[in-house]
Amino acid sequence: MDWTNIYAAIYRARKDYLKPVFEIDDISLDDLIGIETQKQALVQNTLNFLNEKGANHALLWGAKGTGKSSLIKAVFNAYKTHGLRLVELAKDDLFALVDIIDELRQESFKFILFCDDFSFEENDTSYKFLKPLLDGSIEKVPKNILIYASSNRRHLIKENLSDNENTQISRGELHLGDSVQEKLSLSDRFGLWLSFYQGNLDDYLRVVDFYFKDLNIKKELLHAKAREFAALRASMSPRTAKQFYISFKDILQ
Repeated sequence: MDWTNIYAAIYRARKDYLKPVFEIDDISLDDLIGIETQKQALVQNTLNFLNEKGANHALLWGAKGTGKSSLIKAVFNAYKTHGLRLVELAKDDLFALVDIIDELRQESFKFILFCDDFSFEENDTSYKFLKPLLDGSIEKVPKNILIYASSNRRHLIKENLSDNENTQISRGELHLGDSVQEKLSLSDRFGLWLSFYQGNLDDYLRVVDFYFKDLNIKKELLHAKAREFAALRASMSPRTAKQFYISFKDILQ
């Protein structure tokens, strides 16, 4: 693949190839409101990656619709003309990770492996395919590839009460069972954790105002309709604000 002219690709398991993406979601960092701390941290990590100053795999976790995936795409858009490339890989396709690494390792570009909705059920061991990238093997971890993953779970792997059956307390110290240790260790391999939380009404309306900033609509009417929309969905996330904009931008003009 000619990465000089191709900025992003998606792995297609059925055909076992990287499909070039020519119509890229054009979301920008300026489009993301209320996550300034997370935005700054991921931008700095990406700059470190591009400048070979040391960067971490990143786990963006938290409530749904709070901008985790959007931030990853926005950071990519900001630096794709600076040698950054993106490969989207579904969790179910991790079996192909080793082959993808082999294909990208010798490229001169820096690659973000984007994994969305990244979590694993109790008996799902596909996360073990991450080892060559997170821990290495007899072959060194590639310097030009990082994982940026989004998840609703902080610990990625589903945890059960039974996992704690072998936990012991000795001389006042807590010793976790092997099952718990393994599940916690996966998240620990991501050096950068960014947390995302559901905002309050003021945060929600601030995002609504941003989306409608170019339309001449009375704020009282706009906010009343926005609150109704949020109440129907029991959510005041940035995603809900965007959905409200899509639904009402033509109606409220």
